[in-house]
Amino acid sequence: MARKLKRIGIFGGSFDPPHLGHLVIAEMARRSLKLDVVYFVPAYKPPHKEGRHPSTARDRLAMTRLSLSGNARLKVSDIELRRKGISYTVDTVRAFRKLFPESQLFLIIGSDSLRQFHSWKSPRQILDEVSLIVYRRPRSVRMKASLRPMNMSFVGGPLMEISSSEIRKKIQQGKSIRYLVRDNVFRFIQRKKLYSDLT
Repeated sequence: MARKLKRIGIFGGSFDPPHLGHLVIAEMARRSLKLDVVYFVPAYKPPHKEGRHPSTARDRLAMTRLSLSGNARLKVSDIELRRKGISYTVDTVRAFRKLFPESQLFLIIGSDSLRQFHSWKSPRQILDEVSLIVYRRPRSVRMKASLRPMNMSFVGGPLMEISSSEIRKKIQQGKSIRYLVRDNVFRFIQRKKLYSDLT
């Protein structure tokens, strides 16, 4: 199966919890760039996030799997959870390169992450392994041509004002998160009583 995958998307994040906006971004990127599959990669410990995670890494992995159920083109990789430690993107893309040496790899990021890309560990080495797919708002400002690497594509789509932090805040406040996450994720959060006891 791995040899047949020619165009592979890599979509990393905390996914704490995974929400419908994540699914829209991945699916729009997959369709626009004709990707064979998009791998969601939950981070064990993201380098740009401070503080503890409100849920465990295993909880986030389970929620991500639930969120992607029913779509064979969207899959989950636990590569960063198995590696542990701080989840640097450069290490992840190199690991994917070893798994899929003959495939073309694409890293899916948001326009907010693009602004921080220069501060990531080994950004040039990341670009040696992958092409960038940047999901942005339809009316967002274009980057200057001189700043754009050749292997970067922009993908437009619906404006999704959804964030994991806002979902966690709603749970703390006793507000509904229905239709912000998939129903199976919603039930998982309820069953595990996630986020409700944050301080």
